[in-house]
Amino acid sequence: MTNPPPKAAAPTKDHGRAGRDLPAAITSGVVLLSLIAGTLYFWKTAFIGVVAVAIVIGIWEIGRALRAKEIDVPEQPLMIGAVVMILVAYFSGPAALVTATAVTALVTMLWLLRRGVEGFVQNATASVFVLVYLPFLASFVGLMLSEGGAVDFERWDDGVKGIVVFVLVTVASDTGGYIAGVLFGKHPMAPVISPKKSWEGFAGSALACVAAGWFLVTTLLDAEAWVGVLVGLIVVVMATLGDLVESVIKRDLGVKDMSQVIPGHGGIMDRLDSLLATIAPVWLLLHYLAF
Repeated sequence: MTNPPPKAAAPTKDHGRAGRDLPAAITSGVVLLSLIAGTLYFWKTAFIGVVAVAIVIGIWEIGRALRAKEIDVPEQPLMIGAVVMILVAYFSGPAALVTATAVTALVTMLWLLRRGVEGFVQNATASVFVLVYLPFLASFVGLMLSEGGAVDFERWDDGVKGIVVFVLVTVASDTGGYIAGVLFGKHPMAPVISPKKSWEGFAGSALACVAAGWFLVTTLLDAEAWVGVLVGLIVVVMATLGDLVESVIKRDLGVKDMSQVIPGHGGIMDRLDSLLATIAPVWLLLHYLAF
């Protein structure tokens, strides 16, 4: 027996150009950032646990949304595989991650065989999409954090600093784009996909990302300024693409928010979209140019 698809959302209060309940959004943001900072600073393995829990919730959300189109992905093997993938990326590195990803994909397809022929290709294809989009991309957080040693409890090693750079530059993209979009947004970037996203907002994201990347990379990682600028430029492009991809997914599936687990923000996927898109290229850049 599968869970029913999400019901149509009830009418929500109009929050004006802000587009959200700002007090709830700010409170939720402070709580989430405190949880991330606390676990990251005091115990790296606990931070990996937070990432794994977030991805499990994300799989539940996207599985729930897919059922609106009668696509039913098997959540159990995807969730278990997600946790394994994130852990092995942190403790054992890229080769183990590739192996865990392949095994999870095969187990998921075997799991679907129990349902018979009807809908197999559709559900298997969607399952592999979910597998790559959520746990595989999120596993690069484990690769980033292990740069300082997976069992090293030093609080400010390269891995921790890399995560701080990745998170704060991505947050700068969202924050800079939001502020510039609300204050100056007039020219839609992709009106069919995301009507509120504007070129003025993108410019604000770019300025915030470049400034944050330059400052954080030079101060925390003691790398060249051009590396920080490059990180900022990569983040603004990838974060914007990540946001647009998630908007396309929601529009295609006919849902406004993946869920309402985070007051003022919607679902966990509504917060992870930019982070998932940026982590892999940021890890690649920092791994070869800064660590």
